[in-house]
Amino acid sequence: MVFKRLLGSLGVGGPTVDTVLDPGPARPGGTLTGQVHLKGGNADFDIEHITLELVARVEVEHEEGESEGGVAFDRFTVGGGFRLAEGEQRSVPFSLTLPWETPITELYGQPLGIVLGVRTELSVAGAKDKGDIDPLTVGPLPAQEAILEAFGQLGFGFKSADLEYGRIGGTGQQLPFYQEIEITPSPQYAHQVNEIEVTFLAHPGGMEVVLEADKRGGFLSGGHDALTRFTVGHHDSRDWNADVDGWVRQLVEHRASHGAYGHGDPYAGGHGGHYGHGDHHHDDHHRSGPGMGTVVAAGAAGLAVGVVGGMVAAEVVDEVGDFFEGDEEDEG
Repeated sequence: MVFKRLLGSLGVGGPTVDTVLDPGPARPGGTLTGQVHLKGGNADFDIEHITLELVARVEVEHEEGESEGGVAFDRFTVGGGFRLAEGEQRSVPFSLTLPWETPITELYGQPLGIVLGVRTELSVAGAKDKGDIDPLTVGPLPAQEAILEAFGQLGFGFKSADLEYGRIGGTGQQLPFYQEIEITPSPQYAHQVNEIEVTFLAHPGGMEVVLEADKRGGFLSGGHDALTRFTVGHHDSRDWNADVDGWVRQLVEHRASHGAYGHGDPYAGGHGGHYGHGDHHHDDHHRSGPGMGTVVAAGAAGLAVGVVGGMVAAEVVDEVGDFFEGDEEDEG
């Protein structure tokens, strides 16, 4: 086992720590488990607190353009209140619940380019020291996967995904940022929209699905954004293809007024009043579709695998390390 040495405020010779997450992707609103492995330094140390911090790489819009930074979006105290003897090795198991709005980082095992991590902080003798960040993998909830599968089967393609700092007005958003999954239009809608952005805002009772279309301009009118919102349950049984096609049709036909985005609240003002159009349910026209294996395979081929661009998990892991190591240096 390789322990990651904590320097800085604890000094050389202090305790070292290695946090190991249990294998497999976590889920939004689900449980994240693992162990914090400690190794005593060259003297006895009182471990006051062991804290795990969830962090994300987020894009921030400002007057000069866009920049990226690390944002902590939850903290959990998972141990402490004991003395770690010189050279002693001790493991502290933990189990914590992820926020419902935790972004998804992969789809069908393919990374989406979203960078999340778990940073370990030790509080020893009144001093706090943050260790390295371990990459966090989060898979989709069933409804999220079903909706993205439907987009894939309808001929839409995955373009990119990112995290945007700010809030979507008129929603129940809890985190200080939101995830946008950008998809390219199917041939049916290619003449109407450049791309569609999908945002999932999950909560214990269900999920808001926010769709935004970057619409193509006509001969006498410039392109503009249209935006609307829909609500679904976590375990809805629906004809997802028909529902998603209906959502897109409503979105592109919806002539939303558009104005300047406000800093920190990109959908304030002109867009906010258009929420509420989409709270439609179509539970009365289910139909049997292909088996789940066929659905996942079709979705993966059309939405995830074919257009992720060959990015492999190792590249995302390296990206996590490079980004957050730089972020920690900045904090110094």
